[in-house]
Amino acid sequence: MTGVADGTTKKVTIIGAGVAGLVAAYELEKRGHLVEIMEGSNRIGGRIYTHRFHSGPDAPLIELGAMRIPVKHRRTMQYVTKLGLADKVRTFNTLFSDTDSYCTTSAGHTRVRDAAKMLTTDFLRSLPDGRYSDDTILFGAWLTAIGDAIAPSDFRDSLRDDFRLELLELINQFDLSPFLRGDNRDRVDIHAFFAVHPEVRMSNNGRLNRFLDDILSETGPDLVRLGGGMDQIVRRLAGRIRGPISCGQEVVGIDSCDDHVTVAVRDGDHILARRCDYVLCTIPFSVLGRLRLTGLSEDKMAVIHDAKYWSATKVAFHCREPFWESDGISGGASFCGGSLRQTYYCPVEGDPAGGAALLASYTIGADADALGCLPANVRHALVLQELSKMHPELLHPGMVLDAVSLTWGQHWWSEGAACVRWGKDTRACERERRRATSPERRLFFAGEHCSSTTAWIEGAIESAVRAVHEIHFDQPRRLVPVGVPRLEVMTG
Repeated sequence: MTGVADGTTKKVTIIGAGVAGLVAAYELEKRGHLVEIMEGSNRIGGRIYTHRFHSGPDAPLIELGAMRIPVKHRRTMQYVTKLGLADKVRTFNTLFSDTDSYCTTSAGHTRVRDAAKMLTTDFLRSLPDGRYSDDTILFGAWLTAIGDAIAPSDFRDSLRDDFRLELLELINQFDLSPFLRGDNRDRVDIHAFFAVHPEVRMSNNGRLNRFLDDILSETGPDLVRLGGGMDQIVRRLAGRIRGPISCGQEVVGIDSCDDHVTVAVRDGDHILARRCDYVLCTIPFSVLGRLRLTGLSEDKMAVIHDAKYWSATKVAFHCREPFWESDGISGGASFCGGSLRQTYYCPVEGDPAGGAALLASYTIGADADALGCLPANVRHALVLQELSKMHPELLHPGMVLDAVSLTWGQHWWSEGAACVRWGKDTRACERERRRATSPERRLFFAGEHCSSTTAWIEGAIESAVRAVHEIHFDQPRRLVPVGVPRLEVMTG
C-alpha cells in the first residue's frame, strides 16, 4: 500500500513519540502524507527506555522499559530487520532458564534445580488429598511459581483459585510424562505442554488466556533482545522520519470537530490552540484521561476512563563485576520473592572493567506501587538490603557503584506500564480493543492499549499500522457531534 489513496496528501499530527507514534509517522510518510510528532517529555521512545551507566561505548546498560521480544511477534521482528538491526539480535535468558538461579519457597531461596520438592509441598497445602496425580501437582506447582514471580499480588490469589477450580481439573486429564524434564524428571516444560494443547488455555471462554499468554511469552525459550540496547529501534525509526519530532510539547486538551481537531499545547505559562487536519493520538489512556477532552462520544470517554493499567517498577544496580557468575549463575533471572519479585542477571557485552548491570528488582501492580511510592534513595537502599539476603556479595565494599530506578506507575508520561486485560474472556478483550481503536471523526487512536497484544512492542506496531490504514483511506465527512460538549476556549 503506497501512494495517496485519493490523490490528496493528508497532514497528520501525531501525539506521542513512542513506538506507535514513530511507526505510524514512518508508515504515513511512505504513503505520501505529511507528518509531525508532538512529544510531551524531553525524550522519544515512550516505554522503550535504555539507561547507560556511563557515556562510554561499552557502558553497562539496563532496560528500564521494554527489554525482550518473543520471536513469534512477527511485526516487531520484521521491523528489527527493516531497521538493519538483525545482526544485533541476541537470546534473552529469562526466569528459571538457568537452573543455578534461585526460586523462593517456604524454605527460603532454593536453587531452581532443587526447588521442585518444596514447590510441590507448598502447592499441596491448598489442594484436597488424593484428587490429582503427582505429575499434575508438579505442573501446578511450577506454573504457580511462575505466576507468583510475575503476577501482581492482587492477581496471585485469584490465579490459585483458578487452578483449584479449573486448570488442574483439565490438566489432570492429560498424560504429562512427555513434558517432564531434568535428571529427576521433576521439572515441567510448561511451554511445550501449552503448545501441544492450546485448547486448555481457552477454557472458560479464554478468561485465563490473556494472562497465560503473557506469562508464557515472558518466560518462553524463544525470547530475544538487542545487543547494544532496545533504544536502537527508536533511534533508527526517528532517523527515517522526515517530518519534525518536537519534544517538550505537552498536550493538555483535545477537541474533536467535524473537519479538524483542535489540540491544546502547553507553552510555558500559556496554553496554545493548534488546528490540525488529522490527529493520531498514541498516548496511554491513563494519561489521556487527565486531559481536557471535548467532542468525543460518550462511549469513547467511557473506554478511556475504564482502561486498566498496572504499574511496574524497575530498580537496577551498576556492579563492579558480575558477581553472580562466581555463584554459578550465567544469566536469566531468579524469583527472589518478598517485595522485589524478579531479579535479572544482565549479560556483560563490553569491557569487563566497566562493570556489569543487574536488574535487582522488577515488580508490577501493587508490589510496584509499594516500591514506587518511596523516595529513590530509600527505594534503592531497601532493594539492596533485601536482595543481599540472596546475594550477600552485594554488600562487599565497592560492589555497587550506582543505582537507578523507574516507577512507571508514578511516571507523568505513562501513569502505568501497560494496559492489562487479564481475567477477561476473549470476547471482552476484543470488544474493549475495538472500542479503544474506534476513531472520533478526524481523531484516530493507536498504542499498545489499542491492540490485541497489550504490554508488548508488538501491540504498539500492530495498532500503528491499523491506524495508518484507517487514516490513509479516510474519506472526510461531516457528522453530527454527540457526547461531551465543545471545548470553549483553548488559547492563552
